[in-house]
Amino acid sequence: MSATEPDRNAQRYSDPLSCGCSSCRDRILFGKPFDGGKRMDHGVPQQQHPMEQQQQPYHPQHPAMMRLYEVQKQVESLGPQVCTFSGMQSDRDYKRLERELTRLLLDVDQVDTEGKPELQGARKRAAQEVEGLLRYLEENATHPSRLAIEELSDKARQLIDERVVVPQRSGGVTEIGDDLVDTLQELVLRLTQVKTEGRVPLRKARYRALTRLCAVQDVLEGRTQQQTLSLPLSGETHESVNRINQVMVKVSVARSQLVALLMGLSGRDSCAHLSRILTEMQVELDALDVSGNAAIRNYRKQVVEEINGLLKHLDLEGEGEDTRRYDLAQNNSIREIEAVRAHVSHLREGVLRHCYMGDLSFRPKAELQSLLTHLDQVDTAKNPCIREARRRAVVEVQAIVTFLDLREALVCRQTGPSEHPSHRSVWLVLGSLSDLQAQVLGFDGKRADKSYMMLEELLTKQLLALDAVDPQGDESTKMARKQAVKFAQNILNYLDMKTDEWEY
Repeated sequence: MSATEPDRNAQRYSDPLSCGCSSCRDRILFGKPFDGGKRMDHGVPQQQHPMEQQQQPYHPQHPAMMRLYEVQKQVESLGPQVCTFSGMQSDRDYKRLERELTRLLLDVDQVDTEGKPELQGARKRAAQEVEGLLRYLEENATHPSRLAIEELSDKARQLIDERVVVPQRSGGVTEIGDDLVDTLQELVLRLTQVKTEGRVPLRKARYRALTRLCAVQDVLEGRTQQQTLSLPLSGETHESVNRINQVMVKVSVARSQLVALLMGLSGRDSCAHLSRILTEMQVELDALDVSGNAAIRNYRKQVVEEINGLLKHLDLEGEGEDTRRYDLAQNNSIREIEAVRAHVSHLREGVLRHCYMGDLSFRPKAELQSLLTHLDQVDTAKNPCIREARRRAVVEVQAIVTFLDLREALVCRQTGPSEHPSHRSVWLVLGSLSDLQAQVLGFDGKRADKSYMMLEELLTKQLLALDAVDPQGDESTKMARKQAVKFAQNILNYLDMKTDEWEY
């Protein structure tokens, strides 16, 4: 996936006019029109052919040309905003950008070219530039992936509103259980599966949605842990305890307000306002005299840590503006995972090559285990996309390990006259599954390919064959069939993972 930065996109619009000379302005005004973001999503625009840069004779001080230059300057200013806008059509910024671009289009249309071809060409290209920005703005705001991100965000908002925000505002008790946390985790995983096609606005929208939802998860999980403590303490223990207890009540309210802010469910409140309230609580706690009582000091410390945990989530106003955050191709953990995947790919090729030659001596299991250990040590920074990337890398390693284990078991297996016929049938299916797994490991196509459909069909047939095996009461056969079914399902899942075109 290409790494595209907003400042590089902005360079597409700002640099040619920075010097102010007419030759630089002409290259933009008479250059290629905006191409729907294709050049932007790949960084610096491509160089034009010399013939395309050749200007037609015209007077640079002509009123029509001067007006077109003014329009071009405004396009240069709006271009970066359009190319990084990640909202919906209902957003205020979308309506503003659409309104300003439409106004520019009308201004271009009103330019009087006096029937001169060179002026008509300049006006046409200026109009195409503005139209391209309008098209790019609309395409990203209405893209199916953007709508999917918004749908999942709406589900999360509705869930948080019903289970957390409304009970708190009505003075009731907010019940936060494992079911709520698990549902939020499922929504996070579904967000990580949304494809962005490498588009900056879509990557940005997905990152912002994930950031807020993960922050809500962190806040709620922290509260669940807090509920297990034997707090608050009795007011009779120390004169400062009553004041700490009062702060605890305020913290509980602030927690619900923070969740509402993160999910866009707060009306008048702002992150800055809530930050001031939490800071005042810290000052109030810091002023308490709890010297000489270790229990009270620990109590105050826990409340302060709770406040600090809320404050760290209040810096999300500008989250997602830094490309290094939502473009994970620049992330060090992702680079580390990709390096492991490249090593795994090399080992997989070696295993399959020796397997096809009938040589089972190449068994890099120790090396594969060290790669699993390496992946386990990768810092995901609680980023669900990085966690998913690491999980997939782990699955790739485990697929090779299980393939080698089954091959070894098939070679070492010794049959005897006392073996149950049903048990022998299970092992025959396992032999077929091993051959199919080798094909799956080497598969590098798409779901629309005939080879994919063939592999899927053959694996399904093996599952049906296992389902038809009658253990006849034999416990070892029951166990072997159960493991074989799980093995076949894992191969199918691996094939599905290899072809789902997931991106971080």
